[in-house]
Amino acid sequence: MLKNLGLYWGSTQTKPEFVTVLADKQVEHGQDFILTCQANTADVTVSWEKNGQKLLCVEGKHKMRTIGTNCVLEISNAVEGDEGNYTVTLSKGLGSTSCSALVRIILKEWRTVEWKQERMLNSLKTFKICNEVQELRFLVCGPVGAGKSSTINTIRSIFEGRQFSNCMAAAGSTTSHTLCYERFKIANEERSFPFAFNDIMGAEKDSGVLSEDIISALKGHMREGYPFNPQTPLSESSLYYNKNPTLSDQMHCLVFVMPADKISTQDEEVMQKMKSVMKAASSMGIPQVVFMTRVDLACPIPKEKLKNVYKSKKIKDNMQKCSYELGVTVNRIFPVLNYHEQIHMDEDINCLMLDALTQIIYWANDYVLKKSSQQ
Repeated sequence: MLKNLGLYWGSTQTKPEFVTVLADKQVEHGQDFILTCQANTADVTVSWEKNGQKLLCVEGKHKMRTIGTNCVLEISNAVEGDEGNYTVTLSKGLGSTSCSALVRIILKEWRTVEWKQERMLNSLKTFKICNEVQELRFLVCGPVGAGKSSTINTIRSIFEGRQFSNCMAAAGSTTSHTLCYERFKIANEERSFPFAFNDIMGAEKDSGVLSEDIISALKGHMREGYPFNPQTPLSESSLYYNKNPTLSDQMHCLVFVMPADKISTQDEEVMQKMKSVMKAASSMGIPQVVFMTRVDLACPIPKEKLKNVYKSKKIKDNMQKCSYELGVTVNRIFPVLNYHEQIHMDEDINCLMLDALTQIIYWANDYVLKKSSQQ
């Protein structure tokens, strides 16, 4: 009798197990969706959590059901707030087990992009800048590994119609590969275009480019070829110091490159360095923009289909975080994807970058016109 009771007691204490677990989902805004899993027994207590907190059922919104051994959570009319990590826990006696699934909400497109490159590319190729300068100059800066050099490579690839990689990239690295101040013109076999991008050493904690050097470059004091020194800024006695920069020597737009997958983990020292540069640019009236790179690593929605980048809540949230951290309005932040894994040209990658380029080239040209009228 006691032996049989022991067997019965042991059976009631057996830890429940999953036959099938919850699956990650991507759900269109406004759609209903279901999370379901299967237990190995119907004799369990089921509880649900979202982002580590008990899920409170809202009538007409949530429905929790147990059908035999199946545990089901139904959510109606998906909205942004439904995105998150959902966990179901099965309990029996003293034993329990859990599994989780990430739900991404695909938003209604909140910014449009022209996903055909021909018109945008032709527009940029025929763009006429004001006569005050021969080319519009863009200074590209940001943390090490953010994709500054890869951004320049991507832009040149688009105009040349082939993969371009002369600008040494350090994506994912903790040490900058850009050791000297370099200028990259945009050209193809037929002609040169009136745009140039200047690459600068990456910013990093306790090292990297100094904010004083970035500001010197903005003002046109830095000559091409200057070897960066993380301990000492460019001095007026240096051969690389331009004492009397003209409007053509100055930068006409500051392009800050920030990795979309690391917005919240940037070192405070690096961010303060970038903020001081942006403050200086603001005092000079230089337009500032952010290219938010690595969108494929920040969210699976654009990774699976880049055209959905402006349907991703994660990307939208990161743009707002970036705006808050750097003081740049959201309409001057552009999610982009650089060529880093691809070996062939991709029109979607090109269109996302061309959409950003079209905006910043007009802003840079406006700045030149304003400065020339003041002078």
